[in-house]
Amino acid sequence: MTTFTETEDTLLRLDVELRALRGAVDGALLTRHDAGYEEARGLWNGMLDKRPGGIVRAGTVADVQHAVRFAAAHDVPLAVRGGGHNVAGTASTDGGLVIDLRDLDDVTVDPGKRSVVAGGGARWAQVDGATQIHGLATPGGVVSDTGIGGLTLGGGIGWLRRKHGMSADNMIGVELVTADGQVRWVDAETDPELLWGLRGGGGNFGVATRFAFRLHPVGPQVPTAYVFYPAERSAELLRFFREYCADLADEVAPIAVLGTVPGADMFAREHWGRPYVAFLGAAITADRAVGERLLAPLRQLGAPIVDASDTMPYVEWQTVLDEDYPSGELHYYWKSTNIRELSDDVIALLAEHAQRAPSAHSTVDIWAQGGAMARVPADATAFGDRSDPFLIGVEANWEDSGDNDANIAWTREMVAALQPASSGKEYLNFPGFLEDGQRTLRTAFGDNYERLAALKRRLDPDNVFRLHLNIPPQ
Repeated sequence: MTTFTETEDTLLRLDVELRALRGAVDGALLTRHDAGYEEARGLWNGMLDKRPGGIVRAGTVADVQHAVRFAAAHDVPLAVRGGGHNVAGTASTDGGLVIDLRDLDDVTVDPGKRSVVAGGGARWAQVDGATQIHGLATPGGVVSDTGIGGLTLGGGIGWLRRKHGMSADNMIGVELVTADGQVRWVDAETDPELLWGLRGGGGNFGVATRFAFRLHPVGPQVPTAYVFYPAERSAELLRFFREYCADLADEVAPIAVLGTVPGADMFAREHWGRPYVAFLGAAITADRAVGERLLAPLRQLGAPIVDASDTMPYVEWQTVLDEDYPSGELHYYWKSTNIRELSDDVIALLAEHAQRAPSAHSTVDIWAQGGAMARVPADATAFGDRSDPFLIGVEANWEDSGDNDANIAWTREMVAALQPASSGKEYLNFPGFLEDGQRTLRTAFGDNYERLAALKRRLDPDNVFRLHLNIPPQ
């Protein structure tokens, strides 16, 4: 297979072959010779520096079709870039072709049907902004700058996960450009098996150019908890969190975060640079008083560093973590594992390891699962089993490329240390760089893996879409 990265000759050949594609697309086609290429190839993860042979900034779905057909005909590695983020960098490729969907970001809301249709390049801020006008929302992530496409195709967990399920659970239709260059509308009537696979199966089956989601009444004001405590109390605080989550209403989906206090105005200066344990969550209920009561225990543990909890617009709550994840400025390496129990031993390990983070930007996140997302059977969506009560996300975020090795090692060491308590399942939107690819995917999908492989054989027998958490068409 030609990779177009081996020599200058191969890059020149790709330049020549791309001329026909340039004349076919309505949007821009950028190569290394074009103004705007350097900006267009930039990735959210500052750790990654990839130089694709061509970037198609799709202006229409037809542009996506042309690009897919070109990549298939010329056996060119093909990457798909949605609205943003992509920790592992699979949204680009060295030497191959990138389809960039960021200009396909229209959002249309039907409040009567409680549904929204959004372009594959949209971000959650755009979807939330349009739906909240009507007091509605669909489950997204916890950072508004995240693209809807990658998050949804990988499952999608956010503040609504326990009340209304995951993003993939609420996806009711997808416009998909498949490996043969055809456009398909996929829903429960047209192709229920493919819809099943798109609900967590990643980018294996085509380019998702539009998504339709089910909407739910949310907000527009939501009570929130956003409280920081000193990490000297980690054992006490995390044991409390374990008990709090054991009998938790679906309306609350909290996250406990272990990190380092930044030098920000909301914190007293004497706390800057010191470790913290924070509790974050929103109450998804129309009754403000009920919501405040549900969240109150998180705020009543005494002597916080700061308590920034408030009732605020849902769209504002969706942005509270945005500043922690700037585009292109930080290096990111994340991994995750589901655990069966937040035991005392696990709590001690998390607290000790978090305080050894090489970077003050890094965090260890404990996501309470359960509720609506856990009531979906393992074989109902490609995402698979949801029975584990907690997801541990280990996020190494740092500034200097000279610190790459130390931060990557810190992440891997923590995940390895958690394995005795782990079910083995990872959340594929926090994948590191999937160093042990097929083992990770088989474990994550479990009994659903072979069904996904069969679907891949039907939709993409030549493995055109092989750069995104690939399930080979065996």
